[in-house]
Amino acid sequence: MGGLRKLATSFVVSGPCGVAVRDRLKHLTPQDEGVLRAVGAHQGTLASRDLKARCADGLEHSADTWAARKRELTGVPSSRIAGAITKAAHDQWALARRCQAAQIRNLAAGIRTLRHRLSLPLGASGTKRATGGYRSKSEWFRKSRRLAALEARHTAAVADWQAGRVRVVRGGKRLLNTRHHLTEARLTEDEWRQRWEAERWFIAADGESGKRFGNETIRVAPDGEVSIRLPVPLAHLANTRHGRYTLTARIGFAHRGAEWADRIEANRAVAYRTASWQRPAVKTIPLETARARGMIGVDTNADHFAAYRLDRHGNPIGGPRRFFYDLSGSAGHRDAQIRHALTRLINWAVRVGVAVIGIEDLDFTAEKTREKHGGRKGFRQLISGIPTAKLKARLVSMAAEHGLSIVAVDPAYTSLWGAQHWQKPLATPRRKMSRHDAAGIAIGRRALGHPVRRRTAPSPHDQSDRAGHRTAQAEPGDRGREGTRPPTTDRPPGGPPPSGKRKRGTSASNTVRDAPSTHQWVQDSLMCTG
Repeated sequence: MGGLRKLATSFVVSGPCGVAVRDRLKHLTPQDEGVLRAVGAHQGTLASRDLKARCADGLEHSADTWAARKRELTGVPSSRIAGAITKAAHDQWALARRCQAAQIRNLAAGIRTLRHRLSLPLGASGTKRATGGYRSKSEWFRKSRRLAALEARHTAAVADWQAGRVRVVRGGKRLLNTRHHLTEARLTEDEWRQRWEAERWFIAADGESGKRFGNETIRVAPDGEVSIRLPVPLAHLANTRHGRYTLTARIGFAHRGAEWADRIEANRAVAYRTASWQRPAVKTIPLETARARGMIGVDTNADHFAAYRLDRHGNPIGGPRRFFYDLSGSAGHRDAQIRHALTRLINWAVRVGVAVIGIEDLDFTAEKTREKHGGRKGFRQLISGIPTAKLKARLVSMAAEHGLSIVAVDPAYTSLWGAQHWQKPLATPRRKMSRHDAAGIAIGRRALGHPVRRRTAPSPHDQSDRAGHRTAQAEPGDRGREGTRPPTTDRPPGGPPPSGKRKRGTSASNTVRDAPSTHQWVQDSLMCTG
């Protein structure tokens, strides 16, 4: 009991604040391609310069320096393009800053683990919460060298963080390193150069409410016509009035196309990188209101979601449901698999009539270090392959479209207690319960405010029932911890123990039976006679 950590309180996840949809530009003419390449290259050069200036500002950045950068750019393109470039540079710097903080935390976790294991004797056994010592002197020596390397990297990262220094590669670090391995990537130098230049292009424009179709720089009409306001140095390429170029291709948004059309016809702001717009902030419903119609608890695993439906009292309804996906292959394939699995899960939730989905608030940031799990490379790859951040974002966005709320719960002990209290009682010859299915029940009960264990046993005054029933439904509410339940026997009240032997013999029956009995009557020697 003393080793159990305090559980975090469940909460309703806030809904999405924006929408982004995509479509491809198809059937472009050579002239269209030339204009788009010229615009992308020109604005990409400006974006590189502005990102360099933003990184040079570091922690000295302020609203005044941001305005000064925008004024410098406004003389070359329009003010709207300048605003989009400076905003993109600021967002890129902030992203690099967050990645830098995550790297510092990861290095610190590795250093703590290495110091702990190096302090133990060779061959010392570990526990569930802490790893043991190293197996040999040679491994101990190699890990001591690695500790020195991690400490040096941590010191350098902390110094960069304190100075506000970040390192950003426009075009991507991975593509930059590919330049040194063209043979392995099966690329020629010209092919790599074309890809590198395309990744550094910049064609984007923020929307503005009140302007025609919600954007003055990149305008998309309801019929799919696309026109671009060209920068001043490229104004000679315009084919329509006011320095605009209209593409011959048409686009159409299959996903959320009606919502996009409603916005542009009302001249509401739509930004174009992908087509994106903001949603008004939706007030999160109270947790008690969300629980009123029951819950679906979802356990996230490496290859499937294990879901179970519960009523508002925490009782399981029906059987377990599993929604499988395959996270191998390309990033696009993995993303599609997660999207399809979530679609099936949400459609099932809509059919059964619940309003809430309970899911674990997973975060494997501290669990991926190789210092913590040593040679368990397969396990590290397993937890690294679960896209927790993308899963959270997609689930919240997709559930909001169907009027569903998401409740995040603490993931501690859900698999352990779910298997202990629910796996065996719900298993039948026709229903196979896995540990993951039982964890889904544990997650749903915790999201409903119930403990994982269904019943709690109050201590009676004596052997009578004056204190009420011996077992009662556990009251809802967030508990800091839950103890383990004493082991139960498989026999009914008054039945024989599992060993098949009773502690005392059975008494003889006085009932006369028609069938012959092998029981022998023995006369009591102390019987009195008259």
